[in-house]
Amino acid sequence: MARESIVRQIQDEQLAARLRDDNPWWDDPNDGPFVHLTPRAYFNLLFPLVQDTAVRRAVVLLGPRRVGKTVLIHHLIDALIAEGIPPKQLVYFSVDHPVYHAQSLESLLDIYLSTGEPDRSQPVYVFFDEVQYLKDWEVHVKAMVDRISFIKVTVSGSAAAALKAKSEESGAGRFTDFLLPPLTFYEYLRLTDQEAGLIEPGKRRGRFKAVDIDGLNERFLHYLNFGGYPEVVFSPQIQENPGRFVKQDIIDKVLLRDLPTLYGISDIPELNRLFTSLAFNTANELSWESLSQGSGVSKTTLRKYITYLEAAFLIRSVNRVAENARRFKRARTFKVYLTNPSMRAALFAPVAADDKRETGPLAETAIFSQWFHSNIDLYYARWKEGREVDIVGLDPGTQKAAFAVEVKWSDRYFERPSDLGALREFCGKSHLEQCLATTYSKVGTKSIGDLKIEFIPTAVYCYMLGHNIIAGKTAWGIE
Repeated sequence: MARESIVRQIQDEQLAARLRDDNPWWDDPNDGPFVHLTPRAYFNLLFPLVQDTAVRRAVVLLGPRRVGKTVLIHHLIDALIAEGIPPKQLVYFSVDHPVYHAQSLESLLDIYLSTGEPDRSQPVYVFFDEVQYLKDWEVHVKAMVDRISFIKVTVSGSAAAALKAKSEESGAGRFTDFLLPPLTFYEYLRLTDQEAGLIEPGKRRGRFKAVDIDGLNERFLHYLNFGGYPEVVFSPQIQENPGRFVKQDIIDKVLLRDLPTLYGISDIPELNRLFTSLAFNTANELSWESLSQGSGVSKTTLRKYITYLEAAFLIRSVNRVAENARRFKRARTFKVYLTNPSMRAALFAPVAADDKRETGPLAETAIFSQWFHSNIDLYYARWKEGREVDIVGLDPGTQKAAFAVEVKWSDRYFERPSDLGALREFCGKSHLEQCLATTYSKVGTKSIGDLKIEFIPTAVYCYMLGHNIIAGKTAWGIE
């Protein structure tokens, strides 16, 4: 036998063996690797998209590293089997495995179809995990969707910037994007079975109230430090040294491998220093001028770096509006928020309950992170003498203020609502009759003139946002 044919035979045998290892449910439908884990709440939104074979579209599952995309895919497979789909009609490829290198997605699919296992007269569900490093993946997926009528394709990847860009560029009309964010506070309590006794539904739809506010605040603080990634939540060992897991396995891989590979960034230390500075200053206002002077990096390069970091889902930049909610044509100042507050604890140190200086910005960061999956654009307002409102939402039709939220990790403003001068001024000039301010523990509504200010504990509001965005209710929590 010629050497080339021997090599080919060995390679085919390796691929077939790997394929069987990746798909244990072919031999035992109950042998999924993650059947013992509770699915994330986003499962209920994603499953109908994956299950639907009537529409010829591939599902592109986007998300940062380590937020549970692979586990979610396996929960989808388990659910499809439970719905009666024959196990051999489901195939999963962990595309980043070395044995699959130099293979196109079409060749992988051909290997599976050539086994003779699937029934081509029935839908076949194909899952490609960590697809971003395969060259021209989007072209191949689009061709599969167009050419093969009996397959439903789902792809996922951590280099979400490249995935989304190529999905929109090459998959128009053929791809449905789905963003999986870090754990919301709602999911964190749900997955750790700690909702009971801490928080319960209120009288109004989509509203919640604390049963034990001290206990809820204790869990919220733990969420700020350790709550964004499922593996960290369930591992006391990782919590003892979150920097080792979050920094080395998540942040460093994005900064050192994903972004340089995808965008050709050459000065990695410069990018790393910028991200560390942004993480330390999460929720603080920055200006391009001061950031450039402080880092020694040109404003043009800084804008590229921040675009890259935002596309990789490490940060989220928020633009400023004026005291009447008017947007600026040229943004000179902006805010940056970590997409997950626990990244800051991993880079520096966990925050303590009595450290108001640090918990305030992190609480504000946590609230912004709950909006990760929604399509709502958020702003902050700032005007003369440093007067500021933390969160402003604009009506997409009129571009006028729709809501305003002031985030406080304190009960002081509940006792003295007149001290919320900037919030009151903004609402007056933006013609808002009600607004919201968060507290440490107090609940209630107070009126100052014609303005109603609703006060909700920060932890309750954070939970409510995560729940309502997933449930499709009013996102900001006031109906």
